[in-house]
Amino acid sequence: MITDSFDIGSEPIITPASFYGEREKICDIAIGTFSRKIYPAVLERFPNEQVGEIRSANRIIPVYLLNIGSKSAIFYLSELGSALAATQAIEINALTGADKFILFGSAGSLDSEKTTGRYVIPTEAYRDEGMSYHYAPPADHITIKNAETVEKICIENGYPYVKGRVWTTDAIFRETSYLVNKRKDEGCIAVEMELAGVQAVCDFYGFELYYFLVTGDVLDADNYTSVGLHDANHGMDKFDIALKIADML
Repeated sequence: MITDSFDIGSEPIITPASFYGEREKICDIAIGTFSRKIYPAVLERFPNEQVGEIRSANRIIPVYLLNIGSKSAIFYLSELGSALAATQAIEINALTGADKFILFGSAGSLDSEKTTGRYVIPTEAYRDEGMSYHYAPPADHITIKNAETVEKICIENGYPYVKGRVWTTDAIFRETSYLVNKRKDEGCIAVEMELAGVQAVCDFYGFELYYFLVTGDVLDADNYTSVGLHDANHGMDKFDIALKIADML
């Protein structure tokens, strides 16, 4: 059973050092985007230098050091899905020493009245994926520990927001009407693909995670449409909020 996968009684056979060796710390903060459009726009906007790369069988992802004013931050294009996004956080730490992760992405709304026109600050994630069960004891939900810090940024800057539970699932095409209603009845206001695994990994290794979302598509509508996803995925406003979080750290 997947719920039996949390093993802290024996040592891992493969470690990040197996691939990256021992590296010196570059900086504390890492900012990851899931957007193929935000990624190049940020690199054009801020002075940067490549400080490493994450290699896999099907792609090489450059890792950059950004000069964002009074601070520096690692910047990278995050993979989609809980397992890959969470593994990348481990690899970014191994490459650069960064242990404060700021991530932002899109989500589907499960309660459009609450989420429309607002940033979503997750407080808990329902663990409907596999990664988190290797890094945290089995439970239905995982707490998103730094929600109050993200909320503080929104309050100080007058950003509209809503806090609440979200649903993490890797199975985008199995978000059935029954499951949508079940998760909504349990208090979830949005569905996304990464958070539970990333938070579990951060808790396990002692990293800090700061996470927020923008909803695009709406799953509680009578007829589903993907209209709205493009803006939710690629709006540069999310990166500006990430900068304000970085400035606070």
